[in-house]
Amino acid sequence: MEIIKVLAQEFNLKEKQVEDTVALMDEGNTIPFISRYRKEVTGGLEDVTLRDLFDRLTYLRKMDDRRNEISSLIDGQGKLTPEITFALNNAKTLVELEDIYRPYKPKRTTRASIARAKGLEPLAQYILEQRDVYETPIDVYAEQFISTEEGKEVPDAAAALQGASDIIAEDVSNDAEIRKLLREFTTNYGSVTTKAAKDEPSVYENYYDFSEPIRKLRGHRVLAINRGENEEFLKVSVTLPEEDGIAQLVSRVITNKQSPALPYLMATLTDAYERLLFPAIEREIRTSLFDDAAEGALKVFAENLRNLLLVSPLKGKTVLGYDPGYAHGCKLAVVDKIGKVLDTAVIYPTKPRSEIEKSKAIVLRLINKYGVDVVSIGNGTASRESEQFIAEQVIADPTCRRGVKYTIVSEAGASVYSASPLAVEEFPDYDVMQRSAISIARRLQDPLAELVKIEPKAIGVGQYQHDMKEARLNEALGGVVEDCVNGVGVDINTASFSLLSYVSGINTAAAKNIVKFREENGEFRSRAQILKVPKIGAKAYTQCAGFLRIPGAAEVLDSTGVHPESYDIVRNLLARFKYTTEDVRSGNMTLLRFQVEKYGKAKLAAELGCGEPTLEDIIKELEKPGRDIRDDAPAPILSTEVLSIEDLKPEMVLKGTVRNVVDFGCFVDIGVHHDGLLHISEMCDRFIKHPSEMYSVGDVIDVRIKAVDVQKHRISLTRKGMGDNK
Repeated sequence: MEIIKVLAQEFNLKEKQVEDTVALMDEGNTIPFISRYRKEVTGGLEDVTLRDLFDRLTYLRKMDDRRNEISSLIDGQGKLTPEITFALNNAKTLVELEDIYRPYKPKRTTRASIARAKGLEPLAQYILEQRDVYETPIDVYAEQFISTEEGKEVPDAAAALQGASDIIAEDVSNDAEIRKLLREFTTNYGSVTTKAAKDEPSVYENYYDFSEPIRKLRGHRVLAINRGENEEFLKVSVTLPEEDGIAQLVSRVITNKQSPALPYLMATLTDAYERLLFPAIEREIRTSLFDDAAEGALKVFAENLRNLLLVSPLKGKTVLGYDPGYAHGCKLAVVDKIGKVLDTAVIYPTKPRSEIEKSKAIVLRLINKYGVDVVSIGNGTASRESEQFIAEQVIADPTCRRGVKYTIVSEAGASVYSASPLAVEEFPDYDVMQRSAISIARRLQDPLAELVKIEPKAIGVGQYQHDMKEARLNEALGGVVEDCVNGVGVDINTASFSLLSYVSGINTAAAKNIVKFREENGEFRSRAQILKVPKIGAKAYTQCAGFLRIPGAAEVLDSTGVHPESYDIVRNLLARFKYTTEDVRSGNMTLLRFQVEKYGKAKLAAELGCGEPTLEDIIKELEKPGRDIRDDAPAPILSTEVLSIEDLKPEMVLKGTVRNVVDFGCFVDIGVHHDGLLHISEMCDRFIKHPSEMYSVGDVIDVRIKAVDVQKHRISLTRKGMGDNK
């Protein structure tokens, strides 16, 4: 119950709300299902909040398990006291728990353990008494510990004092309160300092002589510094004036500054700080900085991925996918309005062959024969030359089908997909390059359906994602894909098994079984038929049914986001206001909301036996059956003419598409092959903490050219003086 209280406080929620939500999770319900169909229980928590809640719940439970384990281990040594139990129960992090356990943890041989074996602990305690006056001076008292016993040799008083000092130093370094104090002090007053490790140019030159306070260090700098260190371009350290750090130990250990023990203790504290404490604290702080920075970057990456997956699809268009290249040519693939491959070809309009006329004839033939509406050009190698070829040679040709336009599409991950076993299984008759062109065409028609085939981290809308912990990255990004797929809904009769595998309650095996069942029995005609698929039982059906769509089904609700468990509620609702399911199918439901509001939504929900959130979702679905949430997103920018970086001049205003959002700004595609940087300081006329407050991947915005460096291919953009609107 304590965990429930902590979660309620941290997320500013009611305890009952958290308790019921956690119970849903523990019952095995998926986040998309809870978010969409259990709003009355959760209070309408969004999927992002639910995932954060689940992550925190997992961490707190892990802490509880470790707390109990540590308590048991210390108790097994007969050393568990009420004070230790109190400290364990009040620890807020795993690091604090480990600090408490440190003195009781089985140790390897240390200088202190050797000194203890020699019987020097009484001498250490004698020094720590810090008496005003020692009847027997410390150095004389130390002579009592001189020994010639084999294995316990202490040759002289100096050796005895050194051993006692080692014991005190280790005890100080193992003190949980001291470690916490020094960790917090270093975090608040220390700096991260970097120096060049190599005398050669690199992308890390900004960090060749760099220092910044730890509390001000931004996440993207932490990740850049870590990578520079890993690539051996940088030497990195946490710096803190030593006298300030030792002063923190003095404040905790020294109780009598007039004691003859003071010189011994000061030397010991200096040794404890330099040899044991500060190196450990430095490692902990750097680990914490990386973990926080990685988590922050992961949130940005996840949000970018979410927005990219939810980019508006270009529906009802025949597309020519164009994968640019040089020596191996440019690969083409024509796909029809539903993504079926109609034709493929390879042309060589770029160097070294430069077969312009021959290539032009092939492209024109494909466009005119298949009624191509849009040419989708990948933004990789030779993209610039390919764009010029399509715009100036093909579209400008009088014989080209009228109305044809082109757009540049991110091909991040296309090569990964085209060489994958999934692509081989999907397109066994095409080679790697042709599959890449098909992917480039399809990701314009339906970005979500195509991009789910690619490992999320390969999609390329993150920041230092390859430096992050693999398991955490995959977990977080997989959750984003799952939320997006279920948020949009999936046509069970056309979806690939890779898309189906992200549907709530469906794993890879079940997804493959759905495809196999479809191939053997024809299209699904109802949601109820899903229960006939092997590996999909009643529980899986409950989780997945509402997210699977069957357009044209006899039961019109099977094509909507209404869950089968609510079908009776819908029928009662329709009957109450004298509608039929045919009215739903024909879109004749425009007055429903007005009628419900007039009757009273709360009253109606109670009479129908559902909550207001469920009733509201049902009304939305009946108003627009099978609606696609992506239709509200900006459509891709289509062009007929090409623009080059040389054409850009300061003060020009252009329309662009946000391709990536990072901590320091966002990169905007303005149609010149090189994305421009809209720095956070140039986004608007007011202060903002993070670029994501203003823009998301896929946003179409107006920007003004601030500066252009043609040689370095750098374009600086601004929106200052243009207002806050997108």
